[in-house]
Amino acid sequence: MDKSDALSAFAALSQPTRLDAFRLLVAAGPDGMSAGEIASALDTRQNTLSANLSVMLNAGLVKNRREGRSIRYFADTDGLRALLGFLLEDCCGGQPELCQPLIENIACKC
Repeated sequence: MDKSDALSAFAALSQPTRLDAFRLLVAAGPDGMSAGEIASALDTRQNTLSANLSVMLNAGLVKNRREGRSIRYFADTDGLRALLGFLLEDCCGGQPELCQPLIENIACKC
């Protein structure tokens, strides 16, 4: 991930509804959620949510899949991994053992 992509991802997450939706999708895991389920969980209008999901889709933070008349959304773990990798690229001045507590803290405890 380059700086421009990272800035796009941060911009996508810098709005409260988008951040809440992204966290909800991360929590949903591989099952994801339909747009209607997300809108209901966040108590937001579907057209507003659709615009916000599009921003995150364009930033590489979410993926979607059409299921009949509905669209299911998923957190894009590759996009999240790339963003975290960008942030930690120069972590700890070449001493990876110093980064281990940070890595353990952000690792999935599934």
